Amino acid sequence: MNRLEKSERAVVVGVYTKSSEKRKAEETLLELEELVHSAGGKVVGRVLHRRSRFDPAYLVGKGKIVEIAAMAEELKADLVVFDEPLSPAQHRNIENIIKTKVLDRTQLILDIFAQRAMTREGKLQVELAQLTYLLPRLTGRGQQMSRLGGGIGTRGPGEKKLEYDRRRIGERIKKIKEEISNVRKRREVQRKHRKKDNIPTVALVGYTSAGKTTLFNLLTGEEKKISGALFTTLDPILRRVTLPSGFPFLLSDTVGFIRKLPVELVTAFRATLEEATEADVLLHVIDISSENYRDEVAAVEKTLADLGAIDKPIIKVYNKIDLLPKKEYFLEKNREDNYRVYISAKTGEGVEELLRKVESILLNGIEIKTIIIPFSQQYKLEGIIKKSIILSKEVTEEGLKIKVGVKKNETR
Repeated sequence: MNRLEKSERAVVVGVYTKSSEKRKAEETLLELEELVHSAGGKVVGRVLHRRSRFDPAYLVGKGKIVEIAAMAEELKADLVVFDEPLSPAQHRNIENIIKTKVLDRTQLILDIFAQRAMTREGKLQVELAQLTYLLPRLTGRGQQMSRLGGGIGTRGPGEKKLEYDRRRIGERIKKIKEEISNVRKRREVQRKHRKKDNIPTVALVGYTSAGKTTLFNLLTGEEKKISGALFTTLDPILRRVTLPSGFPFLLSDTVGFIRKLPVELVTAFRATLEEATEADVLLHVIDISSENYRDEVAAVEKTLADLGAIDKPIIKVYNKIDLLPKKEYFLEKNREDNYRVYISAKTGEGVEELLRKVESILLNGIEIKTIIIPFSQQYKLEGIIKKSIILSKEVTEEGLKIKVGVKKNETR
């Protein structure tokens, strides 16, 4: 990770077109500040501007850009970050006036992902997203790129790769897509093997920093690193979890979603996010202590819809009730709806009820049976394994005693 010895100083800029949009614009600008912090920067100035429509040449208008340039110079800012996506033309026009680095929300998120990616797959997906974003922005950027130096917005492909011509960038994109396609094929093979074992999968999804990793650690006994920073989980992992009945499932943690999630990332990370699309049940973890949790829920549901996963069984897991004054009230509501539960992943409150709801959904249509296979009939075991989930095995005097979960329509 290329962390800075000294935090870069940033001015953040938001824009909205209707008075009714002001509150949401303020919220997303605060989120942009948090993104800057996660990238290793420090916000030293902020601008929230209203205009009747976005300027096609300068987004906020040339006059406002001149003001922002003066502010950035006075505050000795190293970069200016816009909360809206900038077109290639807007980017070039703004950089001609603001004599420092200019980024938009998409570039900033891509930079954070470049810092967080640890596995070969994660790095490939980030590089694909960055190159796809930067390709149409290469024309006429020679001087701008030469003055960027290092730091926020320059991680990932790097300055040398940005000097390639379009053909070579295109070839690299093609190669990365082929490698990611191979990753997808390997994942599909792994899923087929898991399906042969008949073990269902449950995926954690949710807004970034909602507490997914804390819940993952609690349910699996893992010690995955927990951080308040955004996007700390890029590479999903699967772990086996056993329900109180002895019925197992595989739990996966996924990358956190966010409002205005760049389409480049949704596309590039589709192979990773398929863990959510292929899961039998989704646990949508929600930070109920957040003032904006309803908007965050809407952002996650939109992304799930884009992925084609919105129609799956989804349990809404309202987390962090330990931060609320009336947590007992929420705990009492836990039996009202099988697809809604209130918990604290930090203290464990409500988690037992969550597991009960997961079990209820996963065991719908499944019957738990105990079978004794005489030693002389062990050949039957292979057929049983193909149609059921083996929960336990025990050798007795009569033969092999097994506890299985089997679909009711296959019970004989």
